[in-house]
Amino acid sequence: MIVVNVDVMLARRKMSSGELAQKVGISAANLSILKTGKAKGVKFSTLSALCEALECQPGDILEFKPDE
Repeated sequence: MIVVNVDVMLARRKMSSGELAQKVGISAANLSILKTGKAKGVKFSTLSALCEALECQPGDILEFKPDE
């Protein structure tokens, strides 16, 4: 299972979801879907924009956890 750690990075950067959505150029609703792990996928361009806005690496946002 892939875990999305956007909330963790938002807390570390002291940034709101609305601010991140605006910087990345996606809607708050789409960011929410991504944050809750309900997204079926993420475009590399979106991942790149998230990394730029949060000043992090893709591995800081996405994490693999084996199914138990």
